[in-house]
Amino acid sequence: MKMIHYFLGVRPILILLFIINFFGTLYGYYWYKSQLVETPPEFLIFVPDSPTASLFFVIVLGAFIFRKNLPLFEALAIVTLFKYGIWAVVMNLLTLNVMGSLDPQAYMLIASHLGMAIQGILYAPYYRFNIWHLVIAAIWTLHNDVIDYLFGMMPQYRILSDYMNEIGYFTFWLSIVSIFIGYFFVIRKKAAKLTLPNE
Repeated sequence: MKMIHYFLGVRPILILLFIINFFGTLYGYYWYKSQLVETPPEFLIFVPDSPTASLFFVIVLGAFIFRKNLPLFEALAIVTLFKYGIWAVVMNLLTLNVMGSLDPQAYMLIASHLGMAIQGILYAPYYRFNIWHLVIAAIWTLHNDVIDYLFGMMPQYRILSDYMNEIGYFTFWLSIVSIFIGYFFVIRKKAAKLTLPNE
């Protein structure tokens, strides 16, 4: 496992993932364009959940390329990548259950969002955040849930509109699990920290 983590920490891999996530983030914001047009300005930052999570990780990867750590962005990245990665997978599978089929774009979204959740955890040995960074990430994440489900700013899956109460409940507990993921893989496992390779 240490060999895999070492491989993930070499500069060419970091640059490759930076490029992939950079363009994935741009596509994510583009995917939200129709909803963003209808969103009140004060809520704009809270609507594109997945691309913002990806943006946090792009910032982390950019710092890693230069052998730097940005603890707050690392905490935001692991929590939101896992949360919104898993959330999108579940929403698309629920859509499949309701409709009986999915278009190719939906399968692409399942794969890419599952990748989001996994990569955030894979880089955990390189993160350097502490409990206060995680607290801030937790506040951001739970506050986003309030904005999404109290003010109706959640990502639009119109076919699932009859299940909003259940989805909101699921999302809250997914946020709690995601915060615990950050605690378990980074703060609890401080002894397992790795240093980025110097090559």
